[in-house]
Amino acid sequence: MPEAQIVFRAVDAQDLDTMTALFAADGRFIFGNQEPLVGIEAILGGNAAFFATVQGVAHRINRVFTVDATTIAETDVTYTRLDGKEVTLPTVSIWDVDAAGLITSYQVYADLGPVYAA
Repeated sequence: MPEAQIVFRAVDAQDLDTMTALFAADGRFIFGNQEPLVGIEAILGGNAAFFATVQGVAHRINRVFTVDATTIAETDVTYTRLDGKEVTLPTVSIWDVDAAGLITSYQVYADLGPVYAA
């Protein structure tokens, strides 16, 4: 099971290869109210598109709970906008893993409206 630090380190580094290596081939990723991304290629493409809209992302982990195959991580995420301004938002990420420890389902609960507000 990928630990929260490993997951968020990959996200913060915008390391798409490591991020997608954490997912099962038929993994599912949902960010906020966006449509689900299903499969490695869709997850890779969706995350690459998102990273093109911000300069950077930095997670501060507040609490992590793991029960069986499910991890729940409460974080404060600082997004560096393309104009250089920073916006920090509370976020919850939940992921499930299969028997091999690969993520089968990952959902991010966040309102990104303030990141893109003028």
